[in-house]
Amino acid sequence: MEEEKGVEQDFESLISLQEIDRKLINLKKDLNQIPLRLKEIEDKRKKNQEELSKAKEKLAENQKKRKELELELQSLKEKVSKYKKQLYEVKTNKEYASMLKEIEYTEGEIEKLEEKIIEELLKADDIQAEIKKAEETNQKEDNKLKEEEQQIKSKKEKILNEIEQLNKEREELIPKVPKNYLELYEKIFPKKNGIVLSPVSDEFCSVCNMRIRPQVINELKSNKELIFCENCGRILYWIGKPSSEKKKKQA
Repeated sequence: MEEEKGVEQDFESLISLQEIDRKLINLKKDLNQIPLRLKEIEDKRKKNQEELSKAKEKLAENQKKRKELELELQSLKEKVSKYKKQLYEVKTNKEYASMLKEIEYTEGEIEKLEEKIIEELLKADDIQAEIKKAEETNQKEDNKLKEEEQQIKSKKEKILNEIEQLNKEREELIPKVPKNYLELYEKIFPKKNGIVLSPVSDEFCSVCNMRIRPQVINELKSNKELIFCENCGRILYWIGKPSSEKKKKQA
């Protein structure tokens, strides 16, 4: 009886060890995702800033174009003023008519420029509205991103604390597992996706669903030695029929 009890205790230690190690795997996966999530937040922030910068660049281009048009307009107005003064100096009707035609053409160009300047002013209003909207959106988005960033950092701290606690529990548990069991466990664990032990409550391996021979089930029930699933190679251990199933049979 003492031997059977000892084997049961070994299984309990291995089961606890597997539970701790699987939790550690999942926590480390979550931890590895955190830098990626933080990068996504930073990328969103950069994208929002780039959109705002583009709008501001559009406004700068608009202002530059308006200034160029205004300089050109000033130049044409000066030219018209000069032509009008020259009208009093011409000596022939032909020269006078030619000068009037030049004044008329230049004034037409002035009107076109003034229309273009008005168009650019209207565009500037639209761009400024776009910048204002982008700034407001950026502020809201940035607040959300900061909140999300803080949540992720808090989660990281929580994960690190959990990992530290689980590692302590693991260190305390390791001496309770027989050396030969531990060596088998560590050999199987990485090959079987962290599932070394498979509980058996009927005729099947609970992991791979392979039917277990009656003789093997009897050996499992005796609980005297380690038995491996003939299909998936995991360590089997007997847990008996579920209570609900027992009740059905009794009924």
